[in-house]
Amino acid sequence: MSVKKAGLLGRRQALIGSVGAVGTVLAAPAIAQQRVKSGTVNIEQVQVAFFGSGNVGSGTLHYEGRSYRFSVGGLGVGGFGVSKMEAYGDVYNLKELRQFPGAYGQARYGAAYGDKGKGEMWLENTNGVMIDLKTRRQGLAVSLGADAVIIDFK
Repeated sequence: MSVKKAGLLGRRQALIGSVGAVGTVLAAPAIAQQRVKSGTVNIEQVQVAFFGSGNVGSGTLHYEGRSYRFSVGGLGVGGFGVSKMEAYGDVYNLKELRQFPGAYGQARYGAAYGDKGKGEMWLENTNGVMIDLKTRRQGLAVSLGADAVIIDFK
């Protein structure tokens, strides 16, 4: 098996495993005192939901004076509709760049109606890296639920 295939297989297994761990993300805002800001992110994403949900997109991590492009995608539960989302926020507890990619549990809420919509998302990976996002949405969607998200550098 090639190194790339082994890495992809590992990320898929991590995505499946992180679906069960999403509950820990719901507590993320309550442990704000344990976060150390280390960077910022901008993300553009399309989300589709009908009880189950899926998302795909890309973003940029701004860390230690440099910018790094990444892809983002995942599956989850909760919500309905289709929306385009733009998000920006802070990254916490990132000590080394290699800790950023991987499987994240995500808790989210928000709504979109036409070009009016916003919400908030919290993500955390197994390395303890946390992302707190403010979102702007366009489309027709209600979002309340949890997901497993994979972030990988392009």
